[in-house]
Amino acid sequence: MPKCNRSHLFCALLTLILVASATAQNPAAISFNTQTKVFRIDAANQTYAFGINDKNALQPVYWGQRLGATDPLAAPHTNDGVASFDSSPTTTPNEYAAWGGGLFVEPALKVSFPDGNRDLVLKYVSHSIRDNELTITMKDIERDLAVDLRYSVDPATGIVGRSAVIVNHTKSVLTIDQAAAATWNLPRGTDYSLRYLTGRWAGEWNLQKQAILPGSIVLESRRGSTGHQNNPWFAIERGDHGDEDSGEVWFGALAWSGSWRITIERDQLQQIRVTGGYNSFDFAYRLQPEQKLETPVFYGGYSHHGIGEASRMLHRFELASILPQAPKPKARPLIYNSWEATEFAVTEPGQEALAEKAASIGVERFVMDDGWFGQRKDDHAGLGDWYVNKEKFPNGLKPLIDKVHALGMDFGLWVEPEMVNPDSDLYRKHPDWVLNFTGRPRSEARNQLVLNLARKDVRDYVFSFLDDILSHNQVAFLKWDYNRNWSEPGWPAVSPEEQKAVYVTYTKNLYGILQELRAKHPGVEIESCSGGGGRVDLGILRYTDEVWPSDNTDPFDRLRIQDGFTYAYTPGVMMAWVTDSPHWLNNRSTSLSYRFLSSMQGSLGIGANLNKWVAEDFSTSKTLIAAYKDIRETVQHGSLYRLVSPRENSEVSVTESVSIDRHQAALFAFLHSSQMGYPFPRVFMKGLDPQQIYRITPISGVAAKDTPATASGTYWMSHGIDVELRGDLQAAAFKFEASAN
Repeated sequence: MPKCNRSHLFCALLTLILVASATAQNPAAISFNTQTKVFRIDAANQTYAFGINDKNALQPVYWGQRLGATDPLAAPHTNDGVASFDSSPTTTPNEYAAWGGGLFVEPALKVSFPDGNRDLVLKYVSHSIRDNELTITMKDIERDLAVDLRYSVDPATGIVGRSAVIVNHTKSVLTIDQAAAATWNLPRGTDYSLRYLTGRWAGEWNLQKQAILPGSIVLESRRGSTGHQNNPWFAIERGDHGDEDSGEVWFGALAWSGSWRITIERDQLQQIRVTGGYNSFDFAYRLQPEQKLETPVFYGGYSHHGIGEASRMLHRFELASILPQAPKPKARPLIYNSWEATEFAVTEPGQEALAEKAASIGVERFVMDDGWFGQRKDDHAGLGDWYVNKEKFPNGLKPLIDKVHALGMDFGLWVEPEMVNPDSDLYRKHPDWVLNFTGRPRSEARNQLVLNLARKDVRDYVFSFLDDILSHNQVAFLKWDYNRNWSEPGWPAVSPEEQKAVYVTYTKNLYGILQELRAKHPGVEIESCSGGGGRVDLGILRYTDEVWPSDNTDPFDRLRIQDGFTYAYTPGVMMAWVTDSPHWLNNRSTSLSYRFLSSMQGSLGIGANLNKWVAEDFSTSKTLIAAYKDIRETVQHGSLYRLVSPRENSEVSVTESVSIDRHQAALFAFLHSSQMGYPFPRVFMKGLDPQQIYRITPISGVAAKDTPATASGTYWMSHGIDVELRGDLQAAAFKFEASAN
């Protein structure tokens, strides 16, 4: 962008005009070449192409950096196969392969017909193109089963969304044994490496990297929900690159919050493919005549400038196209949550006292956590009984909500709608409402069972009580928790042949509840929480405004947790709380400023027990909260640069956020411990306007004495900045503001 010497608003408008102009000169387009029979999707900096080959099957042609409009893409053709052991269906890349005709690689679709036939071979029938969407209809060579392949493209990032709709036009019931949203095919090669995210409770978002060797790598959750252990995101790099800003990267994310599976294969011809969708484990979905099954959407994109740019593309796409408030989501408000202060012992006077303290430091949203409903005195009872506890709140929630509003904050409430305690009125009345196998034990976790949302009566009950809460109270926010995975996933109310549909129906009913609540209560915002990061994906983010990445709020651990999270998800949805020290998990002591700076890299919240704070704590927090509000838009919706990673036991972590118009930047630097007198390494910034002049302002901590007050973007990126950090668990942060002439 050119140098902008006027007001911040003018710069923003100029940036939008220039972006719009660039898009107009290089627009997104979906086309079909009638001679070569090649479909081509061009958007932003990528081209995705596939075609109809000589066998009337869909075959990948190209996926990578955007090609010139006149660059040729040859007509696809089938391979001859390799000996008798690997025939053409296996050796020819396939855009969406069904299991049949001699296919040995991972299929996208597998079906069983009532007569025992399980062979399915799909051929092209027709297509339609409308704006930025392409639909291709395929059909089996003999049976009246059709599949509509859907493609959508985001003009700003080039990210393509793919899904499939399977339709039974036969006169018999058939069973879908396996259904993927898409298969992504990469160019043949042997120098690919896979990145993916793993974890566990309190230890989520660990970035893994491994070479893609012959065979298969399976990423999955069989837990009924997304899961802490794997996240439905991947990135594949070609070659060995030492930084985030170079090299080719293909990446993808599956928009599904139930059991899922992504399979990465390198076959005997060194072809690379990624297939993702419903998890086929314990899966069977029966289709009646004229019924259909629609898969989740599997998004894919390409970056020619490393995994750092791949992350920023995903962030922009999520903010502009996925979140409920897209394309312009509001900045997340600064919250206070009462859990660590009171746990289950919530009372009206106690919550009001906390609200007064929270308001005094600049909090914008007060959230009352667990313990306000039913006979909820601990985690053994009360889940499912969603009435206000009259002992704790004799006059209902209104007096507390009025108090919170009078203090200038809005009010939020914790709920766990999908669960029930056996010790509850609901369970005693409806023991059949939980997931269970008849006559088998019902395994409890955290003293609770999982309500079967696949049942219409359960789905209606959950919507009804949430609607009632929102209709009769001025609640602006729901912290929607989900504190266990499934066990005994039976559905005795339907026939045995229908029960395995629970994996699909449950999740679609969950989405339906969220969608209906938002439509009826458009001002309400929702957080997805599942013991931390147990349900974070592009499916749930369609209906929720933010997510809880981890129950682990230790500020040092959070550096690595937040680093991993941002490879797949925008910091704009990443809730990060300041909690007490020593931390309950590691017994690690940290300063309040360190805890704040760690959390200020995402959507800031306070979870500490304010009743234990002293005057200095309130003063420090008030100052840092004011500073955060000044950089909030940049941190939440700007471009993130992971300058120094905290992974692999690094002593140092540095991140930088740059506003979209490049008018502002926020720099965060962290030191675990000084060693042998070495100074903190010099920090070289990225993403600034090289010709713009930026003024540096400390938020917390100091820079070296010879640091200039103002310098060009080139200076900060090429000369760098020395941060004065010595000791243990130290942190500093700085704001960079472009000059306004």
